[in-house]
Amino acid sequence: MAYETVLYEVADRICTVTLNRPDRLNAWTRQMHLDLKDAMHTAGADPEVRAIILTGAGRGFCAGADMGGLQAIGAGAATDRSSKAQEGLPGGSTLAEFKMNYSYFPSIPKFIIAAINGPCAGLGLVIPLYADLRFASESAVFTTAFAQRGLIAEHGVSWLLPRLIGLPAAMDLLCSARKFRAPEALALGLVSRVIADDRLLAEAQAYATLLANTVSPRSVAVMKRQLWEAEFQTLAEATVQANHEMDLSFQTSDFKEGVAHYLEKRAARFTGR
Repeated sequence: MAYETVLYEVADRICTVTLNRPDRLNAWTRQMHLDLKDAMHTAGADPEVRAIILTGAGRGFCAGADMGGLQAIGAGAATDRSSKAQEGLPGGSTLAEFKMNYSYFPSIPKFIIAAINGPCAGLGLVIPLYADLRFASESAVFTTAFAQRGLIAEHGVSWLLPRLIGLPAAMDLLCSARKFRAPEALALGLVSRVIADDRLLAEAQAYATLLANTVSPRSVAVMKRQLWEAEFQTLAEATVQANHEMDLSFQTSDFKEGVAHYLEKRAARFTGR
């Protein structure tokens, strides 16, 4: 599948989506926004895809919004800040909060791993925060950047970042816009692993392979939805939802296969049904 600003590849049940403007450190453009959204929805709807890896081409993940675009906005060009809910995918979260311009990753019913290589700034940091897991290369450098551009906490990051790393740390990173490196990101809980640069993609692929080959894709999709939507639920509401989902799970082929492969001591053959 061909896009102008991202690369799209599916192999061994894993879709790898690569931001592809390496000469500009994959700086974000309107076209990249459109290409990435289409690529992620395509992967989410593909029954052959069990996990998605998002990374950047070249020596950086994403340097944030392209400065040419910011200059145009400063000169009065129109912007697309729509908060209108958009269509999701079957199996993904149905909440309107996760169908907006940049918050849609939780509505994709596949596990998303962000493999962050090199600089990751501004909007380029917001995007992977909506992934389900983040790995960083040893050379990764992060900054929220917004305050240094006279901007604010964009696209729900004021809601999301404190939930990932706590309010004081989020205050620090957003208001100071200071740069921080992969070890600090790991200590904060912003990323789950720090990996040698030349091993980053391989480690992300290994984790994606674990998901693709050993667990039920239906279970993953349901649990992903449960975890993201729990932020909007009481314990009672989450428990009622879980009981309902458990009853549905008992009726699936994947539940039967989960019991069978364990008793028969063989590799699982989950179908997602």
